Amino acid sequence: MAGNSFGQVFRITTFGESHGAAIGVIIDGCPPNIALDLDFIQYELDKRKPGQSKITTQRKESDTCQILSGVFEGKTTGTPIAIVIPNEDQKSKDYDHNKDTFRPSHADYTYQHKYGIRDHRGGGRSSARETAARVAAGAIAKLALKKVGIEVVAHVSSVGTIDAPHIDFTSVEDFEALRESNIVRCADPATAKEMINLIDQIRKEGDTIGGKVSCIIKNCPVGLGEPVFDKLHADLGKAMLSINAVHGFDYGSGFDGSTMRGSEHNDIFEKNHLGNVITRTNFSGGIQGGISNGMDINFRVAFKPVATIMTNQQTVNKDGDAAEIKGKGRHDPCVVPRAVAIVEAMAALVIIDHYLRNNLYQ
Repeated sequence: MAGNSFGQVFRITTFGESHGAAIGVIIDGCPPNIALDLDFIQYELDKRKPGQSKITTQRKESDTCQILSGVFEGKTTGTPIAIVIPNEDQKSKDYDHNKDTFRPSHADYTYQHKYGIRDHRGGGRSSARETAARVAAGAIAKLALKKVGIEVVAHVSSVGTIDAPHIDFTSVEDFEALRESNIVRCADPATAKEMINLIDQIRKEGDTIGGKVSCIIKNCPVGLGEPVFDKLHADLGKAMLSINAVHGFDYGSGFDGSTMRGSEHNDIFEKNHLGNVITRTNFSGGIQGGISNGMDINFRVAFKPVATIMTNQQTVNKDGDAAEIKGKGRHDPCVVPRAVAIVEAMAALVIIDHYLRNNLYQ
């Protein structure tokens, strides 16, 4: 299986399966002398881990990471960093019923057809369990970005048809604390209550629902991104679409921009009181010509409903014969509360990679 690595200078390779002994990540290209705050790395992992509330899967994993290399006296050495996260609460028997049957909208059929073999236990490599390794790597990327003043924050902006009002991330004094004040991770408390009630209702019905995560990258300098195939927004889009259950990505004005006139959509340049060039509006989402322009980068990520539902569905087995299947085990009724950490991690990985690549021009 190819395609398990991401990034060019700051490059990660993840490994492991949902019901294997462990999952993990190798980070190559991390700069030296970054102080590794282990509590912060664990905090990031805790935002993604299962079993954290009534509206997430009840699988119990501590997601305690073990750093095996690349760190000396609390700082990165510039050599490859190896991180392992043991799997502690597998219940493989919950998946025996679909050993020879393909679950609708899962990777079962495509994996079986492509490789001639698949790990049916929790989806194996196709499981979102793999994303814990990305979050661990993303936490280190965040620590590297912190040294240069770049910050990545996200929150749940919609669940089903419930949309949070627009939030100016820069005007909230402690955005992280506000978002973490509720289990759905929406920065608008009133909307969060509606979202939680809806997810809990959907869960009791044995069904699932999708939603969106909105993200902003603050204090990004001008010049990140390569102008042809490695445009900054293209790499952000690839990063987000590589996350399990993601079905959509837009940045800046996104699809809404297609309804506007150029006279409305153009971001007019001007100087601010500090003498810096800025734009009056930010329909470009902080990126123009594939390169960051110094404004905040903002984008949204749309997640589909989780494919495993607790009601009977029609399907086929490995011989192509009609079959019936019902979801079993522990699954999220909505992925977006846990996906916030994954979106932030993948954004941080893209930005640190392009930041280091940009240094080649200095």
